[in-house]
Amino acid sequence: MKIILIGHSIIDHFDGPENEISRPGGIFYSLIGIFPLAKAEDEIFLLTGWNKDTFNLFEKLYSKTNLTLQTRLRRCPKYFSISLVRKKGKEVYKNLSSQLSTEKISDWNQFDGILINMITGFDISLDQLKTIRKKFNGTIYFDVHTLSRGVGINLNREFRPIPDINEWLVNIDILQCNENELCTIIQDKSEIESVAEILKMGVKIVIITKGGEGAHLFYNFGGETNSYFVNPIKIKAVNKVGCGDIFGAAFFYTYISSGDVIESLKLANKAGAAAASMKNITTQTILKQND
Repeated sequence: MKIILIGHSIIDHFDGPENEISRPGGIFYSLIGIFPLAKAEDEIFLLTGWNKDTFNLFEKLYSKTNLTLQTRLRRCPKYFSISLVRKKGKEVYKNLSSQLSTEKISDWNQFDGILINMITGFDISLDQLKTIRKKFNGTIYFDVHTLSRGVGINLNREFRPIPDINEWLVNIDILQCNENELCTIIQDKSEIESVAEILKMGVKIVIITKGGEGAHLFYNFGGETNSYFVNPIKIKAVNKVGCGDIFGAAFFYTYISSGDVIESLKLANKAGAAAASMKNITTQTILKQND
């Protein structure tokens, strides 16, 4: 199987107990969710940006991917959080990068699936997505992530209604968002009403992650909207960083492999819980295929 992951690489900066902690982030977390499930014959392409001075942070996983589509950046984007466990604190980006180049890809149908994770919200443009959709017949998985946040004073990221959201939605197959992000997609409606509108636009599957409250999946089958909810796995949560990215990557890979939405959701839920139980997931294996 041949798949491609699209999204910016981020250097995460957190306030630790004694000093600032820097770790690889962004699409790096999606790879953490993919690799434990991938088979030896799979080829994983990574469309991201990298900087030679900081590549060592990402090399452990990036060296296992096909990097022929990468974009070289003068500086990697940096994310700053006020605490190690992200709550409702301030989120700030520095060195925000422009869209990643997709010009090297002439045959999008060489891939069995495309995962787009809008790490910075500027990973690809709407026009790029439209071009990908026009040229690709397979499944596009789209994590709305920071597309849900505008850029304010001092590069603070605040939730706001996503501009041209309908045009984004008509060009994807699977949408992942959390409850806050859902409110930037559809405003002033209940979860059920919001999902119904999204599905009417052509999205086939909607996944709403709820952190410690589980996850809810919606999809159309036989002209009717079906839903499936997974309860949270009981763990001692010590981390919230990258859990949604790992959840999404695990769902994406499992669904592309099997076509089974329910089993994909269950496995993604396990992967997200495993990530939440580890203080530094960038150095550990999240989930094995036979877990």
